[in-house]
Amino acid sequence: MADPKELSYEQLRKQLCEVYSAEETEIIDRAYDMAYKAHDGQKRYSGQPYISHPVAVAKILLDFGMDYQSVIAALLHDTVEDTGVELEDIERGFGKEIASLVDGVTKLGKVPLHSKEEEQAENLRKMLFAMSQDIRVIIIKLADRLHNMRTLEYKNPQKRRDTALETLEIYAPIAHRLGIRAMKEELEDLAISYLDPVAYREIENALASQGQSHLEFLEKTKARIAERVETVVSGAQIDGRIKSVHGIYRKMYMQNRNFDEIYDIYAVRIIVDSVIDCYNVLGVIHDMFRPIPGRFKDYISTPKPNMYQSLHTTVIGKEGIPFEVQIRTWEMHHTAEYGIAAHWKYKLGITGTAKFEERLAWIRQLLESQKDAEDVEDIVRTIKSDLVPEDVFVFTPKGDVINIPQGATVIDFAYAIHSAVGNRMVGAKVDGRIVPIDYQVKTGEIVEVLTSSQAGKGPSRDWLNIVKTSEARSKIRSWFKKEKREDNIAEGKAEIERELRRTNVRFTDEEMQILLEKLVERQRCNSVDDFFAAVGYGGIQLTRIMPFVREEYHKIAGNIAPVEVKITEDTPGKGSEGVIVEGIDNCLVKLSKCCNPIPGDDIIGFITRGHGVSVHKRDCPNVPKSIPLSAEPDRWIPVRWNTKTREEFRATLMLTCVSRVSLVADISSVLAGMRVMIHALNTRETKDGRYNVTMTITVNGLEHLKSVVTRLQKVNGVLAIERSGM
Repeated sequence: MADPKELSYEQLRKQLCEVYSAEETEIIDRAYDMAYKAHDGQKRYSGQPYISHPVAVAKILLDFGMDYQSVIAALLHDTVEDTGVELEDIERGFGKEIASLVDGVTKLGKVPLHSKEEEQAENLRKMLFAMSQDIRVIIIKLADRLHNMRTLEYKNPQKRRDTALETLEIYAPIAHRLGIRAMKEELEDLAISYLDPVAYREIENALASQGQSHLEFLEKTKARIAERVETVVSGAQIDGRIKSVHGIYRKMYMQNRNFDEIYDIYAVRIIVDSVIDCYNVLGVIHDMFRPIPGRFKDYISTPKPNMYQSLHTTVIGKEGIPFEVQIRTWEMHHTAEYGIAAHWKYKLGITGTAKFEERLAWIRQLLESQKDAEDVEDIVRTIKSDLVPEDVFVFTPKGDVINIPQGATVIDFAYAIHSAVGNRMVGAKVDGRIVPIDYQVKTGEIVEVLTSSQAGKGPSRDWLNIVKTSEARSKIRSWFKKEKREDNIAEGKAEIERELRRTNVRFTDEEMQILLEKLVERQRCNSVDDFFAAVGYGGIQLTRIMPFVREEYHKIAGNIAPVEVKITEDTPGKGSEGVIVEGIDNCLVKLSKCCNPIPGDDIIGFITRGHGVSVHKRDCPNVPKSIPLSAEPDRWIPVRWNTKTREEFRATLMLTCVSRVSLVADISSVLAGMRVMIHALNTRETKDGRYNVTMTITVNGLEHLKSVVTRLQKVNGVLAIERSGM
């Protein structure tokens, strides 16, 4: 039975005929027929025929005024990934342009990847490259994600949280950068409803409890403003709105404010015909109401990076209720609501112009900043960190405006001007005063970069730990990579030696060569020198590779011969750590630190040199997928948990949380109530305002750990929980 919420193609076609020509509609019909046949028999998690999804995505794009090629690509966007249709079939039937759009939205499916992080990074890299060629790719992808979020309730709880978190960290910020407000706000609200349902309901209830008074206040305020504005500017349109749930959530739970302390829950939008009218209306508003100091922003003279333009001021009337007023022209309004999609919806005529290119510059900067990255996880971090922060607007001494993320330093400012300026920088002045090299710039400041004309002068390696933007970090690494290769190799060798000494890891020359060859292959370098150089200029982080190095140490280090054991077939052997080693009595058993197995996990043993048997989870990255085909198959042996003994095991959990007062106390209280011992607990604030909480606890098995995780997920503010080694 069809879901009444889902739109049938027959209903969509009526709207298509009103927007597109008969010829264009006929091509869309052919695309629907291909998609319908390709997805025939496939179902969504909701039980609906799969074809309902591409139809819904096409409807979203139609509402945003996209061209008919985008609608066709939406109908076909899952055929290559999920059916037997090949990209060549689409190119033959609909041309190279539409095939390119479909390819840009299609995930990488046939490339062997080692982890979920690597898969996410490569898919993001592919999507960004496709965006730089044709911006419609990401608009189609956003529409696809929006419909998936609207129907996310049918997925399992963990999948809902993973998808919601990815949406909040990547797709909503992209929609924001493209200026598509309606899509951004809906994605954010849907994501928060799954990540923190308790807080979401609290905000919804708070808004609902004041629902009637909201409407009355807005209507009364709009009428008062309309009466006064009409005497100065005729024909102004005045609308009222209430802030999105996510917008309120950010201020309540990330800035520790009460609902009553949020000044812009209400907003009045005034749309006029010209820029002069905007400033005239602003004068009227400030005459009618008392402006709140520090709450005026002129985004007309200084647009946001996504080209958003408007005047913002927060005022308070005689009722004592603060509200925001946004004043803009009609063209600014189209851009604010639809962003880059306004080009198609309102035919603004900006293709190929400097203004259009400026909107897409950030995509190319992202591609440039991560193209040489060796660490795939670093690519994901780069994209997230560059998308999320709000920008500050800083002036050069000549009056040019430079947009850089909040928290950026004078070094970031220098590299935002030009890589040559950053590379020759020796200091900086802010508003005429010398400042430290790690000074964080603020909106409205005039920054002068002091440079050296000395030949060969370049950045310091310490700057990599100071800068906040991936653009600056990439340019610094690029300078060291090109100018100081021999120094990088020496520095990389020295760093590795220092880290090995610090962690008390010792290899012979032969063993070190084996390790380096594995690291070169693992990091996709061309040679050992390239690997050393990448470590030296910061392209490879030692903290990322040391867990692998320590595990290899237990496999290949030491001069002691392999353990010789006599396997008996009649009696199971006994080991320590609550593990039975088949056929070996009184064997030293060690739980591997790379995956931290606990009772309930599927495990296997590895006979080490001089250290007994190391126990790994079956899905540990260090366990070969095919043991008979591995280098040393005889050293992998069956082991199992001893269910007759009750021992305690340590497990490490990593929690992603929102920042709020007493969060750690609440987490500790839950664990204390379950009588769970905490051995270590560390917190770290991330660039996007969240907190990462890492804790090591004692559990007696996998089921016990699952119950602990379930209880922790209910703590207000906990967004995601990951077990170390999983």
